[in-house]
Amino acid sequence: MDLLQESGTKVSISAVAKAADVTPALIHNTYPDIAERIRGVIGKSTRLQRDAKHEALVKERESNRDLRAEVEHLRLEAAKLASINLTLLSKLAVYEETPYGKVVSFAPPAILAR
Repeated sequence: MDLLQESGTKVSISAVAKAADVTPALIHNTYPDIAERIRGVIGKSTRLQRDAKHEALVKERESNRDLRAEVEHLRLEAAKLASINLTLLSKLAVYEETPYGKVVSFAPPAILAR
């Protein structure tokens, strides 16, 4: 591996296996510590990749939690607005039909003026 770095050749498991006249599978399966060192040299350490993925997962979970809370809040707000909307539609229907005598109001005019 050091010889490959000194010669300027790209360091990889395949390159090290070729230089050692073995298969890449042999390095992966029989010498995982050497494979990990090679990955560390090229910046693809399994530990670094795992840590980066774990950190990304934690961030996504936090984002997901925040979005779920926002969705729940918006659902409650939509239900509240739907209830208000139905109440206002009912009042509007009464107000629209009262002048035609189709609806008789039992409330005093002061209450209807609200």
